[in-house]
Formats: sequence, C-alpha cells, structure tokens
Amino acid sequence: MVQVSVVGRSTILPIYALNTIRHPQCGLYVIGRNGYHQKLGVATITRRKIHSSSTRPSPPSEQPTLTAATHVDHLPTEVPGDSLPMAKSAPLSVLPLSTVLRNLATTSISCSPILLPPSLAIMNTLAHSNRAILSPDRNSLLRWFLKKTFYAQFCAGEDAPEVRRTIDGLKKIGFTGVILGYAREIVLTEAQTHNLSACEEGPVAEECVRNEIGPWAAGTLETVRLAQPGDFVALKFSGAGRQALYALKNRLPPPKHLRKAIDEICELAAERDVPLLFDAEQMAIQAGIDDWTLEYQRKYNTKTPGHAIIYGTYQAYLKSTPTTLASHLAIASKEGFTLGVKLVRGAYLGADPRHIIHDTKADTDNAYNGIAASLICRKWGPILNAPEPSLPFPRVSIVLGSHNLESVRRARAIRDSGEADRGTELAIAQLQGMADEVSCELVYAAKQCAGYVREKGDVPKAYKYIVWGTTGECMKYLLRRAYENRDAVARTKSGRDAMWAEVKRRFRTSLGLAA
Repeated sequence: MVQVSVVGRSTILPIYALNTIRHPQCGLYVIGRNGYHQKLGVATITRRKIHSSSTRPSPPSEQPTLTAATHVDHLPTEVPGDSLPMAKSAPLSVLPLSTVLRNLATTSISCSPILLPPSLAIMNTLAHSNRAILSPDRNSLLRWFLKKTFYAQFCAGEDAPEVRRTIDGLKKIGFTGVILGYAREIVLTEAQTHNLSACEEGPVAEECVRNEIGPWAAGTLETVRLAQPGDFVALKFSGAGRQALYALKNRLPPPKHLRKAIDEICELAAERDVPLLFDAEQMAIQAGIDDWTLEYQRKYNTKTPGHAIIYGTYQAYLKSTPTTLASHLAIASKEGFTLGVKLVRGAYLGADPRHIIHDTKADTDNAYNGIAASLICRKWGPILNAPEPSLPFPRVSIVLGSHNLESVRRARAIRDSGEADRGTELAIAQLQGMADEVSCELVYAAKQCAGYVREKGDVPKAYKYIVWGTTGECMKYLLRRAYENRDAVARTKSGRDAMWAEVKRRFRTSLGLAA
C-alpha cells in the first residue's frame, strides 16, 4: 500500500497598496496601485524539456490561421473606473447560517496555537491508522462526528444522493457550478519515488489492476456521471497507483489497462460535455503528466474551437511555469487545438525541491497575475513570453484557482476591460470550505450587477472545488486542508474575521440595528 506524504500550500496573503474607485451603478471596487506587471526577481527560468519524448508526434509544418490578437508588447496595467462591479456590502449574506457558523468554528481552530496542534495530530492518526476503532468507515460514532463537522465543511458526500444535494445547494446559493473530484489520492514519498517498478506483468500487475487502476477508474467514471454540464471533474493520475506513477516518473505512455481506463473516462466526459481538469502533482512526475495532458488535448480539444474538454494544471510558484506554459501554447497554436489551462499558485511546497520554486511569495504573485492577464487577453506579455516571433496566441479555456482576493479582483478587472478576449471561457474557483469571502464576492457581484456586467461581457462564474468519497477515503484530503489552513495563517485569520463579522451583522439585523 502506497503511503501518503501530506503537504500543505503556502499562500499567505501580502499587504497591497490599493486604490479605491466608486462606480455609481455598481459600488466600490479596488485595484492595485502598481499595476499588473512587475519584473520577477529571478535570475534564470529553467526550461523543462517536456516534449522530447519519442512517443510525441512532431507538430505539423503549417500553422492554422487564428482570428484573435496574437503578439503584443504590453498588457493592461491600469483599470478604467467603470470596469469592475463589486459588491457594496455583505457578500457572505448568500451563505446559510449553518455554513457561516461551521466555517467560523473551523477557521477559529486553524488559527489557534492551542487547539490546532492536537487537532492535526488526531487527524493525522485517523488518516493513517489501520485500527478499526480509528477508522471512520468502521467506527459509526467517529464517522457521525466527522461527517457533521470537518467532512461537511470540505466534502460533497459519500454517495450519489448526498453529492447531488450538496451540488444543488451550492448552485442555489448562486455558484455557477462545481469542480468535483474523487477523494482517492496518492502523494509520493522520496523513497517511493526511487523504488517504483513497472508492475506490468504477472501477479503484481493483476493486483495493480484489481486494487488500484480498477477502483480509481470506477470512482472517476462515477464522478463524471455525478457532474452536470457546466461542471468540471478533477482527475488525479497518481490515484491510479503504481503503474501510473512508474509510467509518469519515466515519461512513458499510459500502460495498457490504464490507457483503456483513461480513454473511457475522457469519452464519457466528452459525451456529457463535462471538462476534465488533469491535476498538477509533484515535480517527480509532472513532466509525464504534461505529456499525457497534451496527448489528450490534441484528441479532445478540437471539436469546438474555444471550448476545451481536457485541461492541464500550471503552478505559478514554479520558476519554470511561464516557459512551460508558453511552450504548450505554442504547440496548441501550431496544431490548432484549444489549450485548457487551470492556473493555481501551487500545492506541493513541502515536497518539491525548494530551488525550483520562486524565492518570494511576491514573485509567485507576480507570475500568477501576469500569466492570468495574458490568458484572459490572449496576448503574450512580460511574464508569458512568445517562444517564437509573431507566434499567434491560440484559443484557450481558463480556470483560475485562487484564494487571493487581490488576484481575483485583478482578473475580473481585466476581463471587463477592453483588452480582454471575452469569447474566452473563464471560470474562477476556490476550494469548498475555504476562502468563502472570495467566492461569495463573486456570487454577490453576479447577483447584484448581473445586468451591468452582461452589457459589458459576462457575469462572474464562481465555482467550488469539492471532493466526494467515504469519510475514510476523504481523511487524507481533509488532513491536507488542515495543514493548508495552518500554513496560510494570514488568509485563515482573514476568513475567520470575515465570518465573525457576518455573524455579528446578522445578529444586529435580527434586532433591527443594522444599517
């Protein structure tokens, strides 16, 4: 059984110098004083050689003609005063009171130096213990407690009816949809990275197919069936077990049984029009994931121009990401398919080598914001440079995963500016149970300013990333969320304060004291 190495995400929010502008129709909004693009404080960006595999076909010699903007020397650095509708007050009012109180309790524990360490120790024991009394799937009392608390905060449900109720509840609040994932996940330890084998023959291969690939495929197919058109499904290749990990580490094509499973998943997703987000993972296997992602994008992202079924995930905290993404955009441009891009800051700070990660959080923020601006405008820029002169920028579909309110506001400002390509699909997502103050601002803005925004382009599309599975299957996921809240102290405190302010606002309103 492969063990899980639990890692957290470092996304502590910086303090920004801000300007505030009021629009008569849509209230207050905020933009950064220093613009969107600053030079990264990095001496060199190392190119990952991710297209040298002999299994990759060569790109065709002829380039398709694209109608959108191609190469430019600049991107928007100022946001006009009428561009971004923002909520005037109380975005968290869209949440049920039970959700606000549970969120307040969770973030309060995560911020407490007294309560958090023992809570993490208990969750770590529950996530890795084989004893029946400590298994949520076998201990009914433990399962009941977890389902009413941490599980309810972060997870969708254990079966189809529960999952559908959760998704329907989020859409009733005002979310456009969800990014639904199956909870099964494996993260490599350093020792496992060096000791993998192919496992393609004999009893070991049968065991891998029966106990690893089979359950992963069945769970992922069920996830695609649970999702509805307009939703996304997150797919994590490492969950398929040892054969997948060995092939990815060595940049080999998917083994026979795994390829059959992936093909079946992609066919069902295309049939139901439910895009698949191939998750980024540790750098030990990321180049292999990139190879597989491009292979399936070539196959499935050509049917409807500008609409991707397969997305790759790009982590802005890696110094190599602008070069990597630019090379993928070049391939999409030359071969005529839509590149699906999910952009995140990064989730493996504790596992990836430190030297490949940006030196400061400000560098990561600059990279994230610069890449997002180029994608939204479909223009090369100072961060995302054109790999070749006069290379057309391809069609893209974008999912921005961010808990950073500043980055979300910047993305929305650019989207509503004249520089944006409003024909480009754009969704903005946060994890379920986290950053609700960011998510609900999107939902609230869409509700309050829907008519104004529609005249300019489109209503903000807010999504929640949420996993499903038994309580036991979700424990490792829950543990990762707990560590993430611990590492992002400033953001967690901000969330706690926002929830506490909302509780007080509702109390004053109930007494008739609110303005």
